[in-house]
Amino acid sequence: MPALSLAPAALAFAPIHIFNGFLNPNGGSELEALSLFALLRRDREVHLWATSSRVSRDLLRRFPIRRISLPRRQTPRGGTFVFVGAHWRSKLWPYLIAKPSRLIYVYNTFHPKVVGLTSHMPRALGWPEAEYVLISEFQKKLLALPGSPQVHPSPIDIQTFQPDARRRGARVAIGRLSRDAPDKHDAADLALYRELAEQGCIVRLQGASCIAAALAGTPAIEVTPEGRIPAADFLRSLDIFYYRSGVHVETFGRVVFEAMACARPVVCHVHGGYADAIRHGENGFLFETTDEARAILAALVADPGLCERVGNAARATVERLYAPTAIEARMDFYRQS
Repeated sequence: MPALSLAPAALAFAPIHIFNGFLNPNGGSELEALSLFALLRRDREVHLWATSSRVSRDLLRRFPIRRISLPRRQTPRGGTFVFVGAHWRSKLWPYLIAKPSRLIYVYNTFHPKVVGLTSHMPRALGWPEAEYVLISEFQKKLLALPGSPQVHPSPIDIQTFQPDARRRGARVAIGRLSRDAPDKHDAADLALYRELAEQGCIVRLQGASCIAAALAGTPAIEVTPEGRIPAADFLRSLDIFYYRSGVHVETFGRVVFEAMACARPVVCHVHGGYADAIRHGENGFLFETTDEARAILAALVADPGLCERVGNAARATVERLYAPTAIEARMDFYRQS
């Protein structure tokens, strides 16, 4: 990444420090932290800090991420601390550095214990009261936090995830993308993928190496590890995007919005943060049971015009959600001193 040159006006403001584990180049939490960095660094001094010693070498190479080190005096020095999917508890360094003027948690899970860890400050620490940014109304309802936490959809660069002029071929491509982890996959989908392949569809699954053995022997099912194909290119190789996770609950589901930005019709399980933005049958589809998913997919496979109409409506939805004015209004929250 090229060196950042800040205008004198930007240096007059307190720095913003963004903290994340930065373990996985394809992880939603990491992508959210890096998107926030890209937006705020335009007019503020912003620093990236790894909260884990297992930080990704790829991310260290591509971004100005620093590890916190007390012996080397490499620590954040005051300003606004923004923890994205991470927290500071069980660490020594917070007690030995300059105190932040603001403390913000971009809270992208639903685990109540993390709220407990971040909301009660030890008296010896002296940090300000935590401010929370949630990433969906769905998550807000699950957590029922006191007060009025902010709700900001996870930042996405919809210029990267653009529609294309691809026309479906003789075989319809249905697929999904996620981290390569078992909890991201529902066991009921294995049989559905085989059915779709037997019906003449191509099934493309990126981030599904963990279930590849269970799908072996079906040539029409293409399984690739996470990150093998750039996300935008992979999503544009699909005609229909399908998504259901396993025990993992998606508090937002950025990949769903990325597929919508590519003007692909999305067919998603109803239990997830993305459902806040999907109007069933208009800009996407929601299902509760596998039978409902099967019926929706069959209708889309049979009707290219329906795919196109819903895909275009999906693109219009993300254009409104990520309009420049909407993004700037969200960034103003972090710029407050």
